Amino acid sequence: MGQDHGFQLTFIDEESSLVGSDACIAPATDTKPLDTPAENRHRAQSGDDVPTVLVDAAGAASNGLSAPRFGKEQEEAIGTFADLFCGIGGFHYAAEDLGLRCVFACDIDEHAQSQYAHNFGINPSGDIAGVPIELIPDHDLLCAGFPCQPFSIIGNRAGMDDARGTLIYEIARILRGKQPKGFVLENVKQIATHDRGRTKDRIITALEQEGYVCEHTVLNAIDFGLPQKRERFIIVGFRDGEALGRFQWPEPQGPYAPLAKILEASVDQRYFVSERIRKSRHAKHTATVTPSIWHENKGGNVNSHPFSCALRAGASYNYLLVNGERRLTPREQLRLQGFPDSFEVIGSDNQIRKQTGNAVPVPMVRAVMKEFLRATG
Repeated sequence: MGQDHGFQLTFIDEESSLVGSDACIAPATDTKPLDTPAENRHRAQSGDDVPTVLVDAAGAASNGLSAPRFGKEQEEAIGTFADLFCGIGGFHYAAEDLGLRCVFACDIDEHAQSQYAHNFGINPSGDIAGVPIELIPDHDLLCAGFPCQPFSIIGNRAGMDDARGTLIYEIARILRGKQPKGFVLENVKQIATHDRGRTKDRIITALEQEGYVCEHTVLNAIDFGLPQKRERFIIVGFRDGEALGRFQWPEPQGPYAPLAKILEASVDQRYFVSERIRKSRHAKHTATVTPSIWHENKGGNVNSHPFSCALRAGASYNYLLVNGERRLTPREQLRLQGFPDSFEVIGSDNQIRKQTGNAVPVPMVRAVMKEFLRATG
């Protein structure tokens, strides 16, 4: 897939002296990647301790996959979290970095399940609507990037009339049954204005009816070190009203990383567009900065920036082009969402494009979760 730059996601607190792009993304250090399921199985064969195997919704062990081996911070976890609509694990990376331990994950997409299991050693359950409440472990924090297609620019914006739009009531069901301290939810920013704000109001009402007080805002991944303009609607909720009073939305964390830290130096020829497409793009637009990512909107207009427009699961194959010449590689797409290079890619390019387009930006949700933990601590 090309030369590995040793990209490693590094989270920096505001007390750190690092600023600018290094406040979020830095070259690889000696940070040890998560152990893989194969490594866990090897430890078992060697007689070493292996973390407890999680049980899926059917009550069966997760195909021999054990939970990830946590470091000291995770072994002394300050709390637990459930990862609903988990995708490929953006919330997981953010929560684990803060010392939380995952006790449950679910996603209806089988390819995303496989990616998650391969990288975290946890087999996600499938459709959350089919999981009885008694099979969901107790947890302190519920995380969910609930399906955005009913509200997105790319989707049909059917909102609550789309079956996926009503999955918020599955979240409410779990809040009612497990009563975690709170939750962090993520969706596209269009949810705030969909149906003249009535969709947002219905969602907030459903959450408040389960005994939670809520706050919401729109955050942009580009304000948290990632060179991607990706605005997302975030809802936080607390059972303790005083905790909400202590909660503060995270401040922007400095300039975004340069594309040079994201892009791979050597890229397979299959990612380059045809000469016809390249000539067409360059006839429409001339970039003023290099490297840049060229964006063609639905109207056929082309522009370029020293950052990426939002990755989208359902966009055209050539929606984003590096320097107007090639598509982003899977590793580059993952880096734009803040995933470390220790994340192992399995499956096709089409699947990883869909998965990264649906993922949450890791450093952005990590910043929100950090403030959540401060408020509840």
